[in-house]
Amino acid sequence: MTDAGPVRDGLVLVDKPAGWTSHDVVARCRRLAGTRRVGHAGTLDPMATGLLVVGVERATRLLGHLALHDKDYLATIRLGVTTVTDDADGDVVDTVDASGVTDSAIATAMSSLTGELMQVPSTVSAIKVDGKRAYARARSGESVELAARPVHVSRFELLRRTNDALDVAVTCSTGTYVRALARDLGAALGVGAHLTALRRTRVGGFDVSGARTLDQLAESFDVIALDVALRTAFPVRVLTDGEVYRVARGQRIEAAAESPAGPVAAMAPDGSAVALLDERDGAVRSLVVFAPAGT
Repeated sequence: MTDAGPVRDGLVLVDKPAGWTSHDVVARCRRLAGTRRVGHAGTLDPMATGLLVVGVERATRLLGHLALHDKDYLATIRLGVTTVTDDADGDVVDTVDASGVTDSAIATAMSSLTGELMQVPSTVSAIKVDGKRAYARARSGESVELAARPVHVSRFELLRRTNDALDVAVTCSTGTYVRALARDLGAALGVGAHLTALRRTRVGGFDVSGARTLDQLAESFDVIALDVALRTAFPVRVLTDGEVYRVARGQRIEAAAESPAGPVAAMAPDGSAVALLDERDGAVRSLVVFAPAGT
């Protein structure tokens, strides 16, 4: 392994392999970066592959905001087989002949699962129930009932069908479970279904085409600099020197004439990262400040 050199603040785009948990990836990145200040935005199940956005040092403060961005997935759904976990890792509960399901019925069911939905998360999920993860309760034999949550699915498209296997593309809001989409599609078709493969291809402004495998990162631990990461992930507002001074000291600044919805990357005139701001109703609130008070 080549020397990673001094640790830099920024993001690392990892192409997560199957069989690894998101925590496994973070642990590996901590060793490669030489710091424990590493985290990730948006968990991927062990069976899933694809884009995991990892933050290093000060960029870890962005992760909660990055996790709120919409995401793209490619997935494979198997019709006719229901599992405990709604994916291929779980025990089979029921098997039904799905050969009579038409493409038209699939299109209609997918359309009904697009837009604003109230989705019941998969029982085996990381959601906490009375302080304990739902998957831990389910695996210990407890009966787990999770409340439906609002999610938005802007794309649920059939790319190809091979007998009972459906290759699909999904674009969805944070908090959406693609496993649950597979489950609900099977229920709508009356034959059951589960997820057999899942690959995340985009998180907000970051695409898996720019991600690197863990083996590649072991050779060269490439970090997207904090200022570049902010400009890529959020709308940009360039501050004046006076505004930079005030934001760095926790003082108020005026809202922009036109404020986009959601967080805004505040940049200094020289292009360096100042803060992540939230501008609402004419008021500006600092979500994260990167510029030192002596700026």
